[in-house]
Amino acid sequence: MGSSVPLKKLVDKMKLKSLTPEIDISGKKIVTTELNRPALQLTGYFDHFDSERVQVIGYVEYTYLEHLSREQKVPVYEKLLSYQIPCLVYTTMTVPDPDMISLALKYEIPVFCTKMATSAFMAEVIRWLNVELAPCISIHGVLVDVYGEGIMIMGESGIGKSEAALELIKRGHRLITDDVVEIRKVSDETLIGTAPDITRHFIELRGIGIIDVKTLFGVESVKNTANIDLVIKLEEWDRNKEYDRMGLEEEYTEFLGNKVVCHSLPIRPGRNLAVIVEAAAVNHRQKKMGYNAARELYNRVQNNLMRSMREIEDE
Repeated sequence: MGSSVPLKKLVDKMKLKSLTPEIDISGKKIVTTELNRPALQLTGYFDHFDSERVQVIGYVEYTYLEHLSREQKVPVYEKLLSYQIPCLVYTTMTVPDPDMISLALKYEIPVFCTKMATSAFMAEVIRWLNVELAPCISIHGVLVDVYGEGIMIMGESGIGKSEAALELIKRGHRLITDDVVEIRKVSDETLIGTAPDITRHFIELRGIGIIDVKTLFGVESVKNTANIDLVIKLEEWDRNKEYDRMGLEEEYTEFLGNKVVCHSLPIRPGRNLAVIVEAAAVNHRQKKMGYNAARELYNRVQNNLMRSMREIEDE
């Protein structure tokens, strides 16, 4: 997993209302994607309690506490907060009682509330933390959204990656990042690419310099994140190398243990890279929908051969 996420970032993301504004949360971090509803802990059972998780008090926990006397609740509050949990969040418009607030201030545990339902809140936070805390690497390349497919263009410096991205942008597609792609593994099936904050929406064109894509082409020409669905590697044309001309067998490249379909694209003067990338994106999308043009051609050829052989035998 990644290292940590500032608690303040979660508060801002989920628009949480602080019930303990006196507590400074600037140094507090979240280090796990998991959340916990401390139902067993509120009954006094703290074995195997994971205190690193954000603790969520939902409506069920709240109503349970309402049935306890003050003498029963205060010791449970104190033990829960003494574990130095990252924070405590009350959902579904519930609010803590004064004893909880008082002990939270004593142990410097921030307490928040939200109007969101417990299940919806937890699902959204877990989804967001899975991205924020995902394993991350940086790769030299360009990432563009073409017809809804995240296409990562790789290759040596100066081979034309940024120029291809610029042509794609002019054709109505969207830039995610140029030069450096930050790749996060959010699941065993999904890789998400983003731009470093400092270079977001910028493209470097040799001979011209830096251009701001968002300013020149408008907000519809950029996007902050995209799944990495296909990798296209640009390379200088080598007449001695055998290139795949059918595409019956997929080739793959690997990032963070996840395999992504990869095409090697030889570069020669006069080839329109943007059109080729568009065709690759649409073809990849067709394959995901169950249609493989190379397999269809292969089947036609095989059927034609079988038909010819039967005609010869009949003669």
